[in-house]
Amino acid sequence: MPYKFNIVFVFLLSVTACSMAQVVKDYNPSIQRTTQLQYFKPIEPHLFSGDGMPYYHNGTFYLYWLLDEGHHAGLDGLGGHQWALSTTTDLVHWKHHPVALGIDNEAWEKSICTGSVIADKGLFYAFYATRVKDANGVHEQLSYAISNDGGYTYEKQSPNPFYLAPEECISRDFRDPKVFKGSDSLFHLFVSGNLKEPAIGGFGGYLVHLVSADLKNWKEVDSPLRGQQGTPECADYFKWNDWYYLLYSIAGHTHYVMSKAPYGPWIYPKSQSLIAHFECVYKTARFKNGRRIAVAYSPYRAGDKDDGDRIWGGTILFREVYQEPDGTLSTKFLPEVLPASSPMTIPAIKTPSPSVVAIRDGQLNIAAAGEMGVAEMDELPDNYRISMRIEPDGNYEELGLFLRATDEHESGYRLALNPNHETVRMHNTSIDAVKGLNEPIFLDVIVYGDFFDVCVNNKRTVVNRLPEQKGKNLFFYVKNGNATIRDVKIEKITNH
Repeated sequence: MPYKFNIVFVFLLSVTACSMAQVVKDYNPSIQRTTQLQYFKPIEPHLFSGDGMPYYHNGTFYLYWLLDEGHHAGLDGLGGHQWALSTTTDLVHWKHHPVALGIDNEAWEKSICTGSVIADKGLFYAFYATRVKDANGVHEQLSYAISNDGGYTYEKQSPNPFYLAPEECISRDFRDPKVFKGSDSLFHLFVSGNLKEPAIGGFGGYLVHLVSADLKNWKEVDSPLRGQQGTPECADYFKWNDWYYLLYSIAGHTHYVMSKAPYGPWIYPKSQSLIAHFECVYKTARFKNGRRIAVAYSPYRAGDKDDGDRIWGGTILFREVYQEPDGTLSTKFLPEVLPASSPMTIPAIKTPSPSVVAIRDGQLNIAAAGEMGVAEMDELPDNYRISMRIEPDGNYEELGLFLRATDEHESGYRLALNPNHETVRMHNTSIDAVKGLNEPIFLDVIVYGDFFDVCVNNKRTVVNRLPEQKGKNLFFYVKNGNATIRDVKIEKITNH
């Protein structure tokens, strides 16, 4: 990948980072952590995790991911990415392997970009885009490799490349092939594309659709998706029960459409459960017992500042995806990969305004019609998980938490739920079309390092990265409304 919106960040990196022009050679899979893989990056400080490419086969969950050096600084800022590999059979215990698909020091290979894998007749096939640079500029072209050892190491195949961008497609925006076998018994590739001459300027993004009977000889057929504002990257495609799903990312935000037919007409659901600013380019794979696992990466912030923009490369982020009765998709925390934690005694809760906030039988009753009701909890650990049940009494303007607060003057980061706007805001990022905020709410929050990871009703998630404030206090609040907060549970995260 990358997506165009933040290519400029390459020039904002330090001179040291920008000078990295060699293929990554010092990734050591043997020293990486092998449990609690949420928020994983290589332990080497200059290495980061990029796009994930999950695949499930014969009981093993393969997570191929882009190994990044210096936030896209490798090979003169063109990426220098290679495919790292981590595997598991239970999502709890992981094994990291040497680079599965790398750059072979070819002068024209500037990055092994995002792609996908399929197993057929005892072999694994990896399809990917190679980013190249020549006298005419930077281009992307399709390549493939074959593994005969079960998907752990790949050998590139000839011809390389095997397919170039169609004439009508911008060659710089031809990448991220998704391979699958269709109901027609043919193999299909969905490839990111962008038209040179769209019907309306700026809306040329589409998916190039290729088909093959043998995974080697390909021809183009009608596109399943057109008219996108930007290149639709890192496509994913699967059938789940009676529905077909197509995922694609625009500027790092993962959209999805659904249909009862393989290639549309598509429905664009209102609740886009995979769109979140710090959850970039989700791709999914099935798992045992009908489960489906989504993997993205969570980017760092420029300058390590709360208001710094996203920069390419970060840490792996997992979600569990499940299907609602109407076919729409919801997301929740994936329990097997979360940081280890242990129960702790709940600190005493202080109520600055007893007439507004009352504590009875271990629950907070906040009556704040026409004002703001606040309760305070002090001396929390640096890293913790807190959950609670919130029961609104009628409509309210806003409620939530202030996290990592020092006092009422340095109130930390606001987690705000707004039922009228159907939004959940974690400081300076938010998600939309969140249903059920005027009904009983189960709120689950992880505060871990610079991560503020939120799950609402086990249906929607949002994460933010906020490195600056370090306060140990927490405020509960309700604005212009009444609510009861009960069943508060806090666990100290023990593996930071």
